[in-house]
Amino acid sequence: MRQFHVYILANKRNGTLYIGMTNDLKRRVYEHKVGLNEGFTKQYDVHHLVWYEPAATAEAAITREKQLKKWNRAWKLRLIEERNPTWTDLYDEIVA
Repeated sequence: MRQFHVYILANKRNGTLYIGMTNDLKRRVYEHKVGLNEGFTKQYDVHHLVWYEPAATAEAAITREKQLKKWNRAWKLRLIEERNPTWTDLYDEIVA
Protein backbone atom coordinates (compact mmCIF):
# COMPACT_ATOMS: atom_id res chain seq x y z
CA MET A 1 0.00 0.00 0.00
CA ARG A 2 1.32 3.43 -0.93
CA GLN A 3 1.87 6.03 1.77
CA PHE A 4 0.98 9.55 0.76
CA HIS A 5 2.57 12.62 2.31
CA VAL A 6 2.16 16.36 2.34
CA TYR A 7 5.45 18.19 2.78
CA ILE A 8 7.04 21.60 3.04
CA LEU A 9 10.45 22.48 1.63
CA ALA A 10 12.42 25.65 2.36
CA ASN A 11 15.62 27.19 1.06
CA LYS A 12 16.59 28.49 4.54
CA ARG A 13 15.03 29.32 7.89
CA ASN A 14 12.07 31.67 7.31
CA GLY A 15 12.90 31.62 3.61
CA THR A 16 11.02 30.60 0.50
CA LEU A 17 8.54 27.78 1.08
CA TYR A 18 7.15 25.10 -1.22
CA ILE A 19 4.23 22.84 -0.34
CA GLY A 20 3.65 19.59 -2.17
CA MET A 21 2.21 16.09 -1.91
CA THR A 22 3.55 12.76 -3.07
CA ASN A 23 3.10 9.01 -2.90
CA ASP A 24 6.87 8.50 -2.34
CA LEU A 25 8.40 11.09 -0.02
CA LYS A 26 12.01 9.84 -0.25
CA ARG A 27 11.98 9.85 -4.04
CA ARG A 28 10.24 13.19 -4.37
CA VAL A 29 12.50 15.05 -1.94
CA TYR A 30 15.54 13.52 -3.66
CA GLU A 31 14.23 14.84 -6.99
CA HIS A 32 13.97 18.32 -5.48
CA LYS A 33 17.46 18.08 -3.95
CA VAL A 34 19.20 17.17 -7.20
CA GLY A 35 17.12 19.55 -9.33
CA LEU A 36 15.73 16.74 -11.44
CA ASN A 37 12.67 18.73 -12.50
CA GLU A 38 12.56 22.25 -13.84
CA GLY A 39 10.36 24.60 -11.88
CA PHE A 40 9.93 26.62 -8.73
CA THR A 41 12.07 24.55 -6.34
CA LYS A 42 14.98 24.39 -8.76
CA GLN A 43 14.75 28.09 -9.64
CA TYR A 44 14.70 29.20 -5.99
CA ASP A 45 16.98 26.45 -4.58
CA VAL A 46 14.22 25.15 -2.30
CA HIS A 47 15.27 21.65 -1.26
CA HIS A 48 15.38 21.36 2.56
CA LEU A 49 12.58 19.16 3.89
CA VAL A 50 11.40 21.07 6.97
CA TRP A 51 7.97 19.47 7.62
CA TYR A 52 5.89 16.52 6.46
CA GLU A 53 2.88 14.50 7.51
CA PRO A 54 1.33 11.27 6.26
CA ALA A 55 -2.09 11.10 4.63
CA ALA A 56 -4.27 8.02 4.37
CA THR A 57 -5.24 8.54 0.74
CA ALA A 58 -4.28 10.60 -2.29
CA GLU A 59 -7.50 12.57 -1.86
CA ALA A 60 -6.65 13.37 1.76
CA ALA A 61 -3.16 14.49 0.77
CA ILE A 62 -4.48 16.73 -2.00
CA THR A 63 -7.05 18.27 0.35
CA ARG A 64 -4.42 18.96 3.02
CA GLU A 65 -1.98 20.39 0.45
CA LYS A 66 -4.65 22.79 -0.83
CA GLN A 67 -5.55 23.76 2.73
CA LEU A 68 -1.94 24.57 3.64
CA LYS A 69 -1.40 26.56 0.45
CA LYS A 70 -4.30 28.83 1.47
CA TRP A 71 -2.87 29.45 4.94
CA ASN A 72 -1.13 32.72 5.67
CA ARG A 73 2.64 32.63 6.03
CA ALA A 74 2.61 32.98 9.83
CA TRP A 75 0.51 29.83 10.19
CA LYS A 76 2.87 27.89 7.91
CA LEU A 77 5.91 29.04 9.89
CA ARG A 78 4.23 28.06 13.16
CA LEU A 79 3.39 24.62 11.75
CA ILE A 80 7.05 24.07 10.81
CA GLU A 81 8.44 25.38 14.09
CA GLU A 82 6.11 23.27 16.24
CA ARG A 83 7.77 20.13 14.92
CA ASN A 84 11.11 21.45 13.69
CA PRO A 85 12.12 24.57 15.66
CA THR A 86 15.67 24.56 14.27
CA TRP A 87 14.52 24.12 10.64
CA THR A 88 16.72 21.02 10.34
CA ASP A 89 16.61 19.28 6.95
CA LEU A 90 14.54 16.17 7.73
CA TYR A 91 15.68 14.27 4.65
CA ASP A 92 18.16 12.20 6.67
CA GLU A 93 15.29 11.25 9.00
CA ILE A 94 13.23 9.78 6.18
CA VAL A 95 16.06 7.90 4.48
CA ALA A 96 17.47 6.39 7.69
